[in-house]
Amino acid sequence: MGGTEPDYRFSLANERTFLAYLRTGLALGAAGVAAVQFLTSVEPAWLRRLFGLVLAAGGIATTLGAYVRWRRTAAAMRRGAPLPATLMPLGLAFTVFVVTGLAIYLVAFGQR
Repeated sequence: MGGTEPDYRFSLANERTFLAYLRTGLALGAAGVAAVQFLTSVEPAWLRRLFGLVLAAGGIATTLGAYVRWRRTAAAMRRGAPLPATLMPLGLAFTVFVVTGLAIYLVAFGQR
């Protein structure tokens, strides 16, 4: 990456943030699988699959974004540059918003 070695506390904080995003991505992916497998009473079936797909896609995006964010932040710290802006919180908030909207729809209209 070049540059100078940053204070180890900042490097470890960056790594903890990366790991927190990975845990979130894993949880979203697992929730997507669970939605498809266990919401069998939800009709139509495409709605259950859509719910699972949104969760799984959010998990993949979070995992990939976590690495990009970690790498960019580590590089900025080594250069002594300002930390880069990130859209990760916005993306996660949007995913939770969509999933919650789908969940409300499923609760209100998805059961027979």
